[in-house]
Amino acid sequence: MNRVRGRLAPLLGSTLRSAGAGGVVKGIHQVARAGEAQELGRDLGRGFATAGALVQETPKQRGWVRRVGTVALGTGVAGAAAWVATGDYPLRRITMLYTIPVRLARDVTTAVAMVADYKYSLYGLAEGSAEREEAQHEAHMRCANRLQALCFKNGGIYIKLGQHIGQLDYLLPEEYVKTMRASMLDKCPVSTYKQVCDVFLAQLGRLPNEVFEEFDQVPLASASLAQVHTAKTFDGQKIAVKVQHMHLTDSAVADTATVDFIVSLVHWFFPSFDYRWLLAEVRDSLPKELDFLNEGRNCEKAMENFKKLSPKLASQISVPHIYWEYSTQRILAMEYMDGVGVTDVGAIKALGLQPADVARLVSQTFSEMIFRHGFVHCDPHAANMMVRAKPGTKEPQLVLLDHGLYKSLDPAIQSNYAGLWKV
Repeated sequence: MNRVRGRLAPLLGSTLRSAGAGGVVKGIHQVARAGEAQELGRDLGRGFATAGALVQETPKQRGWVRRVGTVALGTGVAGAAAWVATGDYPLRRITMLYTIPVRLARDVTTAVAMVADYKYSLYGLAEGSAEREEAQHEAHMRCANRLQALCFKNGGIYIKLGQHIGQLDYLLPEEYVKTMRASMLDKCPVSTYKQVCDVFLAQLGRLPNEVFEEFDQVPLASASLAQVHTAKTFDGQKIAVKVQHMHLTDSAVADTATVDFIVSLVHWFFPSFDYRWLLAEVRDSLPKELDFLNEGRNCEKAMENFKKLSPKLASQISVPHIYWEYSTQRILAMEYMDGVGVTDVGAIKALGLQPADVARLVSQTFSEMIFRHGFVHCDPHAANMMVRAKPGTKEPQLVLLDHGLYKSLDPAIQSNYAGLWKV
């Protein structure tokens, strides 16, 4: 480990000394040299293996905690330095040389606390005993609260991961699901108006009040990856503008890697606790959700599928019109849609609609997507669906929002899933 520290110091020192005007890219590339990165990776790997061996000696040994933390922090620093070198905006990204290791340190601290909690809380308790069940429940609650606090501190994709956990009933311990569900949907980060302006300048080269006649500086709503502002175009159209949180794309890859590290670490201690598949899903879906042009295309394709393949239902489905002239990878301008929450029974009744009809419509909508279209909206929680009266009728119309994540189904999967429902 001393060898690792010795190698990190001059590399990072050289990088930071070179960060003056005109020299930052060259300095950072010294850190990212392939040979250095590979050799450093081998050193870090050997250090981690040594830490693992110590764990086998005695559960009271604390040396492994320091070693795991040192290795993880070293990995974060080296990874951040190499990652900064590959970015389009190295002057902006150089701040990540600090933030990535700090976020990783939080991850490691949380993971070590969780592992230690489970190890000591369940030590010596017989499998299946009432005492063990009670101890496990209490450990689940403590660790769920630790994970919740970590998600709030790190923000970004951690909030998204927490929201995902909150929807995994029957797949994860109930304590985790309930804790995340109760807190993650309505406590998302909010970008400042200055940060919103920075995104506009980077993406469109103009400020919001130059792009639109009116732009509400206070967001209408905020989610884990973006927030929505209302605006008015110069031809008088009221629209909703979805703006990605600043630096989210910059940190997403590093954040995913650190979370992957933690999940693998926990699995190393508890082989039965294998949720690496969850990170694989996040790693696959996150780039799609961060590309708002992809979201716009999904939105249009979904509606086109209903018109072509489910024409009888199409009039009861509505999605926002996309204003492509104002949209980029990090900004999505779309039609402003009104409606009430799909789970707000009182508001649904106030519209003269029947909750049973709304429930039936939601079921029909996703059945058509799954079994007929083979193109499925994969984030159908209550915040992404609204209901309103179909114009001129007392029938419900379902408004589908947030089209960032869709899944194309193979015909064989559609057939097998249909067969499952027949059984």
